Amino acid sequence: MNQHVPSSPRTVGVVGAGRVGAVVAARLRAAGHHVVAASGRSAATRTRVETLLPGVPLTTAAQAADRSDLLVLAVPDDSLVGLVDELAADGHLRPGQVVLHTSGRHGLAALASAAAAGARPVAMHPAMTFTGTDVDLDRLSGCVFGLTVGDDDAALAESLVADLGGRPVRIPEDRRTAYHAALAHGSNHLVTLVAQSMDLLRATGADDPSALLRPLLQAALDNVLAYGSAALTGPVVRGDVDTVAAHLAALADAPASTHDAYVAMARATTDRAVTDGRLTPSRGSDVRRVLDEADWDTMADLAAGL
Repeated sequence: MNQHVPSSPRTVGVVGAGRVGAVVAARLRAAGHHVVAASGRSAATRTRVETLLPGVPLTTAAQAADRSDLLVLAVPDDSLVGLVDELAADGHLRPGQVVLHTSGRHGLAALASAAAAGARPVAMHPAMTFTGTDVDLDRLSGCVFGLTVGDDDAALAESLVADLGGRPVRIPEDRRTAYHAALAHGSNHLVTLVAQSMDLLRATGADDPSALLRPLLQAALDNVLAYGSAALTGPVVRGDVDTVAAHLAALADAPASTHDAYVAMARATTDRAVTDGRLTPSRGSDVRRVLDEADWDTMADLAAGL
């Protein structure tokens, strides 16, 4: 991890020293900022603070706010607004203090009460998945941060992204949730999809599903990032209706969530292939018919079990 000297070192308090908060605070400290307080309740939080932020005291959220020039809020999305409102109402936020949250969903509106107290609001979301260990520290190097900030505070926010080793991308306030949905759809749902594939391979007797999938998935990911929909391969884009039907039959004993995910993704793949001209409308209709019948069979089975 490269050392970076911040242009203006600050005292930092972090509320929510979980997987994201502890790592962000550790990178800020490595860059020369002074982490003076960390807030969190779980045993895992205590372990992360001891490991990533040795010597930093565990405090309440209010104490972290009182002690810091830069307050990092890394709490669950649904808790953020209530936390900010409470800190502001109780007088723990002040003029000139930087109040930064790491939520992907929220923009500056979530920090309205902080801004009303005279604080400088920043929405800065790292587009990265976190383990909450020191493995994440180097992953922040080159990481893109979705940044929503007022013009007056843009230079400050961009300098903090630089301190973290990242690259800022400005996200408009009204597009913040769509930005987060795109990231969640691509990363979180990818985990579910791959886990389902691994489960299916184990059921075939494969003793190392990851070894089977890793080169294929890495190639597919590289290809789609480079070429978009042109990277599509497989039975759907070829219009191999009988193969798709055979897949669905083979998935008859799979968990319903896996079957449903296959159908949903095959339908979305069909639509994309037809739109791109890789699949004729007629052949696309044939694939959709097979998928629709699979949906009907699933509903019939559910009804029979009632």
